[in-house]
Amino acid sequence: MEMSVWRPEAQLLASGVLTNKPLARQYTRVVERLPTPWTDADGRVQTLEAVVVRPIHARGLLPTLVFNHGSTGTGNRPSWFALTWTSPEVAQYFTSMGWQVVFPQRRGRGKSDGLYDEGFGANRAEGYTCQPERSLQGLDRAIEDLNAVMAHVLQRPDVDKARLLIGGVSRGGLLSVAYAGTRPDMFLGVVNFVGGWMGEGCKEAALINRAGFLRGAAMPRPTLWLYGERDSYYSLDHSRASFESFLAAGGKGKMVSYTLPPGQNGHSIHGFPALWKEKLDGYLAQTLGPSR
Repeated sequence: MEMSVWRPEAQLLASGVLTNKPLARQYTRVVERLPTPWTDADGRVQTLEAVVVRPIHARGLLPTLVFNHGSTGTGNRPSWFALTWTSPEVAQYFTSMGWQVVFPQRRGRGKSDGLYDEGFGANRAEGYTCQPERSLQGLDRAIEDLNAVMAHVLQRPDVDKARLLIGGVSRGGLLSVAYAGTRPDMFLGVVNFVGGWMGEGCKEAALINRAGFLRGAAMPRPTLWLYGERDSYYSLDHSRASFESFLAAGGKGKMVSYTLPPGQNGHSIHGFPALWKEKLDGYLAQTLGPSR
């Protein structure tokens, strides 16, 4: 059974395919521990969990996508922090073209060591804070985690350093855009699924999200922003305003929106490759050339 899990504000949703026939898996899945520069209170080195998927029978240097997870609703359910997140749909799409995908889990998420601290208020039980300075400090911490991830990725003997992409969902989408702006020569492109840092339930969401995206404007290559209607966190008007601010600051890219089947949350479009496959095919052809 292949599972895709999404965590909206008030519930845990899972979708998958269950069959009594053997799955024709086209990729291998391995859980790895990535080194970091941090230690715990007892001086033990902290590591991050990463799920690495590779095409079956892959050999040599592989083009590699680093794909980043989102948040956990409003951040007030600590049990959700321990869930390791991947996207079988994204993994299937990229491995079918010979790509390797790394799904890192940031500090305190999944089985990663450390404290999950991406923008909480004084009372962590209340979840993520809407205070812009503190919220954006959480983004800074996520960027530090990505620094550790990329240090590992770049020294792997199976990574084609000339063909790197970064992407993610929700907070992971905004994080990917922002991070590419801090490393403008590292990635060929960015794939942002429904990116944002704080949902519109926060009155400062527009300020926080635009500030985060503006960090990515230094990325010299085109980015691809994929969004859905009826998103429980970000309306299309809100996300378009973030995108227009990104373009006005010098960023490059295209934003595409989709309508999901009735009853589906637009925030979960990563799980519907039939919607975005054609646009992503075209983006990769433009970004990487016909030999991708």
